[in-house]
Amino acid sequence: MRIVRKNLFGLGVLGILLVFLLVSARKPSTSLEIERATSAAPLSADSIYNLYINNLYTDLHLKEAGLSLPVFEKALTGFYNLKQAGQTSSSKQILSIADFDQLSTQKRLYIIDLNKKQLLLNTWVAHGQNSGADEATNFSNINNSFSSSLGFYVTGEIYRGIHGKSLKLDGMDEGFNSNARSRSIVVHGAPYVSNGTIKALGRLGRSQGCPAVAPELADKVIHTIEDKTVLFINKSQNDYHSKYLNETLAANFANDIQTTHMD
Repeated sequence: MRIVRKNLFGLGVLGILLVFLLVSARKPSTSLEIERATSAAPLSADSIYNLYINNLYTDLHLKEAGLSLPVFEKALTGFYNLKQAGQTSSSKQILSIADFDQLSTQKRLYIIDLNKKQLLLNTWVAHGQNSGADEATNFSNINNSFSSSLGFYVTGEIYRGIHGKSLKLDGMDEGFNSNARSRSIVVHGAPYVSNGTIKALGRLGRSQGCPAVAPELADKVIHTIEDKTVLFINKSQNDYHSKYLNETLAANFANDIQTTHMD
């Protein structure tokens, strides 16, 4: 009986000793090991992408220019989705945003060089006459609707028409702007896009659905955004959706680009 009790006691001491050794082995013994043990997990691609968007938005001073972060995020996400899909220029990194959340009296067209991280131009842009007065509220993809169409566009070829030099657009969002080419929705200059018109009418003049710009800026705008660059016409409303607003795809693609530039 004494032998059995002695053996049991010995096993109990041995068990306690083993537990102590295991705990000691797992416990960080230095401040560096403690820091490593408590450090956060690596950021996901989505988190890196959100950080990139925020930094770029700040660097471009878009808040001061009147463009909201959520609108910029949508436009940039579409840009990367379209680029990943091979729909855009392989050399130009130009993103244009016509933000119809803003009134026509505001300079709501933003042309951005993502490669140089520069806001190249911030100016007026008109909406369609059946989309609203100072605020654009109605949108259509139907021929002869004289309304603006929401969504992502890729710029096409330059031609000369009744408004002089103009730039064709291809709508990329089925059901929202996919009839842009057949409707002759183009970028062109128009005299009703001016400060004088705003003073006379309290708003810009309106087009037949085209994103028209001031005539003195038309050549500059057209030559800057030609050659398969992205134009996003925004209005924050619930019924607009696009397959090009896939943030995961955009995040992975943008992360790959940035990683390539760092290598």
